[in-house]
Amino acid sequence: MDVARGKNPSAQETFAQMAQAAGLRGRILVTIGILVLCRFGIFIPIPGIDRQAFAQSIANNPVVSFLDIFSGGGLSTLGIFALGILPFINASIIIQLLTASIPALERLQKEEGEAGRRKISQITRYVALGWAVVQSVAISLIWVRPFAYEWGLLFILSTALALTAGSMFVMWLGELITERGVGNGPSLLIFVSIVSGLPVSIGKTLELAQGGGNVGGVVVLLLAFLAMVVGIVFVQEGIRRIPIISARRQVGRRMYREQTNYLPLRLNQGGVMPIIFASAFLILPASLAQFTANPILQQVAAYLSPSGPAPWAYVIFYLILILAFSYFYATLIFNPVDVAQNLKKMGASIPGIRPGKATSEYLERVSNRLTLLGALFLGLVAILPTVVEGATRVTTFRGLGATSLLILVGVAIDTAKQIQTYVISQRYEGMVKQ
Repeated sequence: MDVARGKNPSAQETFAQMAQAAGLRGRILVTIGILVLCRFGIFIPIPGIDRQAFAQSIANNPVVSFLDIFSGGGLSTLGIFALGILPFINASIIIQLLTASIPALERLQKEEGEAGRRKISQITRYVALGWAVVQSVAISLIWVRPFAYEWGLLFILSTALALTAGSMFVMWLGELITERGVGNGPSLLIFVSIVSGLPVSIGKTLELAQGGGNVGGVVVLLLAFLAMVVGIVFVQEGIRRIPIISARRQVGRRMYREQTNYLPLRLNQGGVMPIIFASAFLILPASLAQFTANPILQQVAAYLSPSGPAPWAYVIFYLILILAFSYFYATLIFNPVDVAQNLKKMGASIPGIRPGKATSEYLERVSNRLTLLGALFLGLVAILPTVVEGATRVTTFRGLGATSLLILVGVAIDTAKQIQTYVISQRYEGMVKQ
């Protein structure tokens, strides 16, 4: 196949490589097989529980609805993979936050190289195991106790063991996808969990339209989701390129001229994490009110609900939380002082900006402006589905919110880029053989 050597692979070349190249085809088949296995495990029930009564009791539970996004309905069906990749995600977030505050972990990440990153990965696995045990015991003690046929110590141990083992198996499958498949394993598991709920939502929407119901509202809702997907793609790929000039340097008898490059700063540095943190913070009063039956917490939870007595309070508080967590997460990802020091060590500088403190202050100003724009976009994406659903009165896509859309688009883009990278490597291997 004739290909352009300096260009990205076309769709035709990519699909041809996926069908013909044994390496890429094998990776894709491994990925699909593992994802199917993970979905199958969700429907293997935990014994000793009245699942039908449990499903009816949590039908409108906001905590379970939010967590079901990441488990593909596993929590509501109480399968052995009910926890799914949730403990690993929680452990990763915890370690990421601790790395910024504990010098020993920071040294492992920045100074120890690949060996340090392996140690951090091992620590993350141990934290995920502990978190899975805590969640499993909590589920068996609080959520499923009223629906157990014979509740007791044996039931608690067996349920906790089944949920913990299932979660660790899913974590191992996710790492197996990352190592031998295509894409990031944990991200793809969440992607499939979200996609698994789309057929039901689409079916309900088609039934509503075919039944002569709110056809105009369905069209407006679909157009709004399409516009959101397009906007997410542009913002996820949006970067600010800060020009960098490298000084002249002499190696032996050869003089290297000044080189111009750029430092890419992403518009949305935190990705989907600010919305996840904000959503988790909003459902915290509802979960506490459910467990404690406190009237004050119940009133607070009602006001922090989009269908509560004051939707405007929910919108304002949600936007403030997204803005705060966006700045918090941006400080964890991007450190202007470290970047300025690294540029100074490499003999590089930003045109018109003095090296050192002036560079770090300039990078901090640019980063703050980008974070503000990214946070405003995240807030718009987070609020728009609720506003459109309220205006059109079409609630068939209620489970597909801003968090789900951001995850779907982000994982799809990253996986497509990895496939393209593999195709490009195959292209250059063919050139070398020629």
